[in-house]
Amino acid sequence: MSGRAQLMWDEAVTGYDFGPSHPMDPVRLDLTRRLVRALELDREVDVVSAKPAGESTLRLVHREDYIEAVKAASADPGAADPSYGLGTMDDPAFAGMHEVSSLIAGLSVGAAEAVWRGEALHAVNFAGGLHHAMPGGASGFCIYNDASLAIARLLELGAERVAYVDVDVHHGDGVQAAFWEDPRVLTISLHEHPRTLFPQTGWPEETGAGGAEGSAVNVALPAGTGDAGWLRAFHSVVPELIADFRPDVLVTQHGADTHFEDPLAHLAVSLDAQRAVQVACHDLAHEYAGGRWVALGGGGYAVVDVVPRSWAHLVGVAAGRPVAPETVIPEGWRQEVFARTRQLGPGRMTDGRWPVEWAEWEAGYDPADRLDQAVLATRRAVFPLRGMLA
Repeated sequence: MSGRAQLMWDEAVTGYDFGPSHPMDPVRLDLTRRLVRALELDREVDVVSAKPAGESTLRLVHREDYIEAVKAASADPGAADPSYGLGTMDDPAFAGMHEVSSLIAGLSVGAAEAVWRGEALHAVNFAGGLHHAMPGGASGFCIYNDASLAIARLLELGAERVAYVDVDVHHGDGVQAAFWEDPRVLTISLHEHPRTLFPQTGWPEETGAGGAEGSAVNVALPAGTGDAGWLRAFHSVVPELIADFRPDVLVTQHGADTHFEDPLAHLAVSLDAQRAVQVACHDLAHEYAGGRWVALGGGGYAVVDVVPRSWAHLVGVAAGRPVAPETVIPEGWRQEVFARTRQLGPGRMTDGRWPVEWAEWEAGYDPADRLDQAVLATRRAVFPLRGMLA
């Protein structure tokens, strides 16, 4: 197995563009790639592309009629069929939509293949993590569910157990739906509570079905949760479940929209806490999955100040050369930011909160605390189904 990580990249992914007024501005991908290069992380990874996902691959998760609807909308955006979630405010149709969406999916599938075959220990596709797309429809800025497709490909290649950990601020509903009745896949999502945020799913009582009860895990966090609570929730649920499941591969989704500057959600997490969870996922992969780790991007709509830094940290962690939080960002990148966006870029790779600290669950909990109530609800819903103590 190669000790080097792969960074999946093709400049064509910046064509995933819903238009100038849409919050999912593809400049976030371009600026992330430029920051990775400016920090000289290219020296530590193999930058590779992959073929777009073909129809047989897409059909591992998506219905054939939906794929045909995407193709039709891609060729003629004005004819998009809203019954498939296409041509809506969240998912406007655009020319070439099928081609670029299948490319992003192909990059995630390629990452999974490289890790499974031992061509890379870790693989990152920060253009991926489009976790809301359903088998038969687009949803929440997502056309094809590359995370689900990567997992499905791993199962096709022979993986017996795949764990998926999603720390995007929104519930990973599409991935949960794809594997709702499949005990080979453990899906864990930490997200803002469905009472206050799209997609209004991800309640702790959603635990899987059809022989896969206990394979879906949801931690619904109160709005306003900050670093200490977010990290406490993660460490109070995820490591125990991963240790019990012992996956062949760990797939993680690192939406940056938990950040306190994100305009579309209500958590208060810093870049430093996001980095801490990236490191924790890396360590869990090494402890329980033989080091096999596929890391994806996701949401994130503070496209200058937050997303590029968060995902550059992710690349550094995967490459085995974590970027020190106090690192000064190269001036050349800041100039590129201003040229592209007329915004001033951040100066350092930190929000000034490193090292982040949290209270371990084993030290006790407060039943009157809303964060602890959320963790308890999840543990009580899921752990007994897996034969674990809540």
